[in-house]
Amino acid sequence: MKLLVVSHACVTPANQAFFAEVKNVTGWDVSLLLPRQWATAYGKVESVERLHGFAGDLHTIPVWMCGNIPLHFYKSPLLGLLRTIQPDAIYVHHEPYGLATFQVFAANHLTVQCPIGFYAAQNILKNYPAPFRWFEKAVLAQARFAFPVSQGALDVLRTKGYQAQAEILPLSVDLELYRPRPGWAKNKRGELGIRPEEFLVGYVGRLAEEKGLGTLLQALARMPQQGWRCLLVGSGPFEMILRARALELGIADRVIFAGYVEHLEAANWYSCLDLLVLPSESRSHWREQFGRVLAEANACEVPVVGTDSGEIGNILRGLGGGLVVPESNPVELANAILAMMEKPERRKEFAMSGAQAVRARFDQNVVAKQFAASIQQVLWV
Repeated sequence: MKLLVVSHACVTPANQAFFAEVKNVTGWDVSLLLPRQWATAYGKVESVERLHGFAGDLHTIPVWMCGNIPLHFYKSPLLGLLRTIQPDAIYVHHEPYGLATFQVFAANHLTVQCPIGFYAAQNILKNYPAPFRWFEKAVLAQARFAFPVSQGALDVLRTKGYQAQAEILPLSVDLELYRPRPGWAKNKRGELGIRPEEFLVGYVGRLAEEKGLGTLLQALARMPQQGWRCLLVGSGPFEMILRARALELGIADRVIFAGYVEHLEAANWYSCLDLLVLPSESRSHWREQFGRVLAEANACEVPVVGTDSGEIGNILRGLGGGLVVPESNPVELANAILAMMEKPERRKEFAMSGAQAVRARFDQNVVAKQFAASIQQVLWV
């Protein structure tokens, strides 16, 4: 069995781990097709590195529109590559409206014509301008399988006319990486000047306005003046505004900006926290598509509070690892944080419940088996 995976995300080696697990649990010959270079918000990847443990082939091809997720496409028609690999199935790890998605689907149609599928996280029904709606329509018509990450994403696909096999596949968590690290956390808290008895509430991710961090600061300003600190792990365009707001609210001395950290280091930072908050706020063009940090924090036995933006509520209620509050509501958010702060036994219950659920449903091994079984079912038809 030969599986070809096309994924811009896998230029980051950590994202290759899931497909390494697919290869481990199935014995399939798994190959990755990736952009040769890729621009991110944190810099440009000039050369793709292989994740230690991924034994499949890496095929890298330059792309036009480097770094643009929906608009990038490969500087090759891909026909020769598909004829050489002769895959039994192709998984395009992109949304169905992307140029690269259509490019791979067209190349497959002109060559090997094997079962082909795609990824979907878009949970808002959007009508794209031509020619993107034509590309999307062609992809939805040709696809034999799809892996939406949520029920909302699946609903959008069905509304747009997709009729073939689809299985909701959550974003997986590598439990070898995401686990409690109390020793590292103790040392880091000491370095940051956070006393052992202080309650540390935190956020991990990009510092962007739609993530609701302004509301988080308003909520924290309503908290008691002593006994807590806030740790913001990440960077982004909203950082300077957040610093100014913390100063205006009189809590600048209690808010720590840790800056950007590598993906593989995130598990360490989760372990520093007593509570993770994901206060996302929906926009007309966006709402939270999954909230992977919720599962990652729970895997590290950290409870969470999240707003009801997009899929956050569904994920949190399914995990049982924390509380859901209305978005853009600093009063409700402050009450939830304070409730967690004042009841450590409740925090422990949420943390352990969430950790158990993540192991059962989001473990990379579990999700890889689900992914492989779904593709195998298509091949049997």
